[in-house]
Amino acid sequence: MLERTRIVLLLILMLAMAGMAAAKETSPTPPMGWNSWDSFGFTIDEADFKANASVLAGLRGYGWTYVVIDQGWYMRNPFGDKLQTRDYAMDAHGLLVPALDRFPSAAHGQGFKPLADWVHAQGLKFGIHIVRGIPKQAVAANLPIAGSAFHAEDVADVADTCPWDDSNYGVRDTPAGQAYYDAMLAKYARWGVDFLKVDCIADHPYKISEIRQIASAIRKTGRPIVLSLSPGPTQLSHAAEIRRYGQMWRITNDIWDGWSFVHDHPTDTFPSGISNLFERLPLWAGQARDGHWPDADMLPIGTLAPHPGFGPARRSRLTMDEQRTLLTLQAIARSPLILGANLTRLDDATRALITNKDVIAVDQDSRDNHPVSRLPKGFDHVRVWVASGRHDGERYLAIFNLDDKPVSLHAPWGELGLASGSYDARDLWSGQPRKTSTRLSLDLPAHGCALLSMRPVR
Repeated sequence: MLERTRIVLLLILMLAMAGMAAAKETSPTPPMGWNSWDSFGFTIDEADFKANASVLAGLRGYGWTYVVIDQGWYMRNPFGDKLQTRDYAMDAHGLLVPALDRFPSAAHGQGFKPLADWVHAQGLKFGIHIVRGIPKQAVAANLPIAGSAFHAEDVADVADTCPWDDSNYGVRDTPAGQAYYDAMLAKYARWGVDFLKVDCIADHPYKISEIRQIASAIRKTGRPIVLSLSPGPTQLSHAAEIRRYGQMWRITNDIWDGWSFVHDHPTDTFPSGISNLFERLPLWAGQARDGHWPDADMLPIGTLAPHPGFGPARRSRLTMDEQRTLLTLQAIARSPLILGANLTRLDDATRALITNKDVIAVDQDSRDNHPVSRLPKGFDHVRVWVASGRHDGERYLAIFNLDDKPVSLHAPWGELGLASGSYDARDLWSGQPRKTSTRLSLDLPAHGCALLSMRPVR
């Protein structure tokens, strides 16, 4: 009897521990941080990275945590005309390493560990970008794969290259392919990487075999690393599958600083503008939960310079109303919030946008977020989202004017996704309370928005 009791207690303990492990997600709320691409493209170096990370460290109290070096950290010549002329730095096992002329702390075989240690000392988390696959340069030399008997030729699928970056071959879905990604992620874990953005993997093409291999390799390291899968638009038919492996996956192509962009072909989605998100995000309503987050891409606000990944150096071409709309939409949809601005040139208006704790709380701590499907007459160019707030009975109401001209809106609350009745409301952008009422009465500028915290009056 005593032995049976011990077995039962042991099983209960094991189940409890398993439940605790399942509940401990790598990204329990949508990740927030900064990425180098929108301002630096391929060209970020250690000094500029540290300068931006130092500014972000001052914003930690608002939830901004991850600093990510996007594509090109291994390029000795990031200004080369073609990717093949940019001279990739690589170790003896075919794994990319930081270009020493740009990241001098990586000397003596240390890789990004000294820089990651510095980031962690600032109270931040460190991330890098890769394009899926194995470099053609490694395959040409048939380099050995670390920790295995395989070589690069065993790994490479030479019939598979990324349509917009043919520097790599795809990785075969074989033990050799898994060994390559295992070696890669083991190195990144030793460096102290907390966030890995993998490109050319979530759409055009959708490479589920390599997603599985990378996720498996991350698990083997034992290190909690956020896996961000890019670009989009990821197809909704892949939702259940991709959320098993990634903490973030892009649901749109690259978002840049325009309300909309004109394309030569109807199927083109690059670049995408803010208006495109009003088409993409509703498809993913209900998927943002449990440590897995549909990703509406970066926030191209503030100053995009000196070498943005698209277009000339510039101030964001979005109006302030459009920037507020972008941040509001991403918050009410619970997208990851990743800044693209050069933080060393942060102006007061942009700082005010990204330090509004009430708006950030909508992104980090709301639930049941969804668009309202049926809207009243006069709302033809208006979109409305609702969510439940942090406090008992609190509701969030986001209202967006997609029209190119101002609009005056009037409707009972019951026609806007809320229960009918009287509400106290507070504007989360201004912090100002609104008069208790039974209906909305609101003027919005072109491409403008309002974000309200609503409490029923009983």
